[in-house]
Amino acid sequence: MAPAPANGVAGRLVLIAGATSASGEAVARALTAAGATVLAVGTRQEALDSLAQAVPGVDTRVCDLADRDAVAELAMRIHLKFGRVDGLVHLVGGWRGGGGIAGQSDADWDFLLRGFQTLRNTTRVFYDDLVASPAGRLAIVSSTAVDKPYAGGANYAAAKAAADAWTRAIAQGLGKEAPQSAAVVFVVKTLAGLEERLGEEVVRLWDVDAAPLNGARLPVAL
Repeated sequence: MAPAPANGVAGRLVLIAGATSASGEAVARALTAAGATVLAVGTRQEALDSLAQAVPGVDTRVCDLADRDAVAELAMRIHLKFGRVDGLVHLVGGWRGGGGIAGQSDADWDFLLRGFQTLRNTTRVFYDDLVASPAGRLAIVSSTAVDKPYAGGANYAAAKAAADAWTRAIAQGLGKEAPQSAAVVFVVKTLAGLEERLGEEVVRLWDVDAAPLNGARLPVAL
């Protein structure tokens, strides 16, 4: 069966995981302006309240995405109120590094691993939604450090590589089960200054058929 055209993001239900960052706000604004229904998920209510003021119309939800049971409950509540999710944009993360190989701390690794765990949890819980959607889309942000890791950022590069591989594995599954849907990896050196561009690129995911997108690693630059 050939992939169906995406036909735009308007009317789609898109969940942003880790939505209270600068990039999360930019993506929420771009999706809302394009006509999507946006579910912004974070861990701090006050940060979500600020996001809702900055981007009117966004629906905010508090959830510890590192807790799979909490994610399952979140999904149940979303399904009851809105129906299935058409898109998942995973923006949980942050940089930790320095100190060479010997200086790669367990504390930094635990922090980075938590971001990977939130990706595993959200994608496992919402995978069936992406399969059932007429135009499901999963997007994560990875780093150029995956291709060119350095000693001081070994923890960071390893965690990003794991997320990258996990997402491309999902792409393989979608290719078999749901050719109308796609999983992509946006690649940046740093997101600073690229927040609005990322929002534009996320919106464009629904303007392109799934087949050329699925499994792609897409550079984002000015």
